[in-house]
Formats: sequence, C-alpha cells, structure tokens
Amino acid sequence: MSGATAGGPVTRGVRRSAVGAGRGAGTTPVSRMAALARAELALLGRSRATLVTAVLVPLALPFSLRSVVDEMDVGEAGLTVGVVLLPAAIGFSLLFGVYGALTGIYTARREELVLKRLRTGELRDAEVLAGSALPVLATGLVQCLVLAAACTAFLDVPAPEAPHLAVLGVLLGLVMCAALAAVTASLTRTVESAQVTTMPFVLVSMVASGVTVPLELLPDRVASLCGLLPLSPVVTLVRGGWTGDLSASGTLVALATALAWTVAAVFAVRRWFRWEPRR
Repeated sequence: MSGATAGGPVTRGVRRSAVGAGRGAGTTPVSRMAALARAELALLGRSRATLVTAVLVPLALPFSLRSVVDEMDVGEAGLTVGVVLLPAAIGFSLLFGVYGALTGIYTARREELVLKRLRTGELRDAEVLAGSALPVLATGLVQCLVLAAACTAFLDVPAPEAPHLAVLGVLLGLVMCAALAAVTASLTRTVESAQVTTMPFVLVSMVASGVTVPLELLPDRVASLCGLLPLSPVVTLVRGGWTGDLSASGTLVALATALAWTVAAVFAVRRWFRWEPRR
C-alpha cells in the first residue's frame, strides 16, 4: 500500500488536470468524476505496490485455501469445495483489492494535499471520494467476474441458481468496502500505517464472515452473531446466488444487514472524514 504515493510530482500534475476539468464550463458530476477517475487510473498503473495488493493478492489467495477447504466437512452443510471457495475468492477481492487498496489511496491523497486541492474546484465532496474510488471499484468488479469464471472452470462450480442475489451481493460489497475504506482512512495517519489500521477488519472478516470458514459449519448461535458482521451478508448473498437455497427471509436479513453497514459507514464518512493531513 505504500506504493499509493508513487509519483509525487506526477500525482500533483495529474490532479491539477482533474481540477481543471472540474472547473470547465458546462461540467456535470459524471464528467467531473470521469476526469478524476482517469487521473486515478494513471496513478494506479504507476504504483506497483498498490497493483500487487489490489490485483495479484486477491487472485492468488483463494486457491491457496483449497487444501484447507478440502479438510473441512462441507458436504454435511450441503456445500461443495467450489461453492465455498467462490464466495471466499470474491471476499478476498473486496478485502484486499477494494478495502485495503482504497484505504491507502485515500490516505495518500489526503497527506499529499490532493483532496484539499480538489475541493477548491467544482468537485463536491462525494464526487471527490467516488471519483477517486472508481478505478479500484472497476478493478474489483472485473476481478469478481474473473474469479467466478475461474472457479466455474477449474472447481466444477455449477451455474448460479439465483444470479440476481450474487450480483446484489457483489455490488453491495463494492459500495460498502469503499465506504469503510474512507472511514478507516480517516483514522490512518500515514500510508504505511494503513497496513495496520486495515488489519482488524480484514482478519475479522476472513475468520468470522464466512470467507475461510462457512457460517453453515459454525454453531447456530455463533453463526447468527457472525452473520451481523459487515462482509457476512455479502458472502451469504453470493453463496446463496450459486446454491439457490437462500430463503426469502434470509435474503431480506442479508440485504438489511449490508445496507445498515453501508449507511452507517456513509454517515461516519460525512461526519468524521478528514480532508486535512494528520500532522
């Protein structure tokens, strides 16, 4: 994540072009965010550390879990190895490719005074944050599609029984992880420390949100508590989209939980996000 600061002067130059686009006559929120997203995409391509965190790690981690999942008795829960690994792969993509990468990016842009400069133009606060996140969100979405295709091809995962649930889960996960990244960035002093501040959410999600261990294998009371964690409804919706056995009430609970966390994160960003460097 330290690579998010790569290109210091380049960062400032690209930022000024984005601000200039925002100041042009007849601009719209879409055009302003598109200009900012193009600038961020150029910076993302120059940052090797961010690319590794956002692209390679999420693609490699799920398949490293194959031997661990093979030792679990997933058959008793009506699951297969592929159906367990596919939501896990998407969960890793959201955690490392979106949440972790965006936390570093937001922190770097704040400390470089980029966010402060962007606010002096026509860009609104929400547009600054959304435009900065668009390249990472697009990368995360492509990763999810690639991982779904890879799991289908190599792990004998059948076609999804309820694809709309999987789509909802991925989209909610992208938005929620972006909002949580902004919240975490507000607590993070430096890009280097982002590797520490993101760790609690990453570890808790990996262990207790159904990413590495399906909630179906946990005791009912523990599973109910773990189901309230931010990433749990995303994993539940994605897995339910493939198995088709997620009930209407289970779907509503998962959607309500994901939306509640997203709304809470957006509120926290509006209230406490820091635009000035943390000296």
